[in-house]
Amino acid sequence: MSSADILDTRDPATVANPYDIYRQLRADRDLVWSDRLGLWLAPTHETANATLRNKSLGRLYKAQEPFDEWEIFNWLHSDSILDSEPPKHTRLRSLVQKAFTPGRIAALEPNIIEICDQLLDEAEAKLASSGSFDILADYAEPLPILVIADLLGVPRDMANDLRRWSQDIVKMYEYGRSREQELAAQKAGLEFSTYIADLAAKRKVDPRSDLITALVEVEEQGEKLNEHELIAMCVLLLNAGHEASVNGFGNGMVAMFRHQDQLDLMKSSPRELTETALEEMMRFDSPLHMFERTATSETVIGNTTVLEGQKVVAMLGSANRDEEVFEDTDRFDITRKHNPHIAFGAGIHFCIGAPLARLEMQNSLPMMFERFPNLRLAGTPVQRPTFVLRGWETIPATNN
Repeated sequence: MSSADILDTRDPATVANPYDIYRQLRADRDLVWSDRLGLWLAPTHETANATLRNKSLGRLYKAQEPFDEWEIFNWLHSDSILDSEPPKHTRLRSLVQKAFTPGRIAALEPNIIEICDQLLDEAEAKLASSGSFDILADYAEPLPILVIADLLGVPRDMANDLRRWSQDIVKMYEYGRSREQELAAQKAGLEFSTYIADLAAKRKVDPRSDLITALVEVEEQGEKLNEHELIAMCVLLLNAGHEASVNGFGNGMVAMFRHQDQLDLMKSSPRELTETALEEMMRFDSPLHMFERTATSETVIGNTTVLEGQKVVAMLGSANRDEEVFEDTDRFDITRKHNPHIAFGAGIHFCIGAPLARLEMQNSLPMMFERFPNLRLAGTPVQRPTFVLRGWETIPATNN
């Protein structure tokens, strides 16, 4: 057994707290081979960052089989910028960035504030009737779904479907998934792709000011997105935008509740501390812990030679606790100034939705503390049993 096999992604104790194991994996300051997973782990900030940026490592999607059963799910990934490499990735990202502009993202802020106010009103009503609300189910989860619905031009009453599709599809990123989860992912891929295809067809004859219309119309040097690429981009925006925002917010709030001094500090100056607080929330307990890449040719990461065809996993959660990069790394510090975390990735696969996730948290975090200045836990949070996408199922809270 290799030294990396102290990491068992299915062990509930490891899911609850992987950080002691991560510290051991970082000890040699190099890649570590995992017999259990059949790939290299890049646990330090340097090796994880190099894994994300090295051009000899590709994000190569391996089609699920049998192909007829997985046809839609396969092209949703193979035609996505997340699972493609240059030159295809360059073309897709260039087209998408022409539609998904900083201006379009910034213009969402009034929508974000409106949705936060509405959700906080509903949370306040729950507090009045039952004495508690769920930070995830009542606030952190619906917010990005409703924002992405507005962005794409999807009616808000589709939010529950969007949330279900996202949650079912992303379970495929876990190791050791069940057949039931695979079937749910297939069904979600079919339903979501069918819905977006129909909406895109309508936008071709009836353009609106939404992102789907922009993706339908975007063109550069005669290149346009084909139907599969357009649908795959919408699915990616939903999945990546939803999961990063929800889990980043939820993980950060649990960390804050566990560090009373930081909770009190946040309550005292929510607006002033939001910028550094949200970056620390993303660093301290990152929403994505593993990002796979595959060697397209023999390459060296750290002191290790990775053979063609071998996989390397950037351990984002471990890299963001690297003691050689972050001072007092296991301390949750919402005033941390030097914080070069890689929770949103790096290189060509840096999360395209990161500016939107940050904009959501820049508004949702202080607004919650301003509405509920005495915020505290009303019970024990329940953690998700997932490792790659790290998060919580419920975070009960009260304001008294």
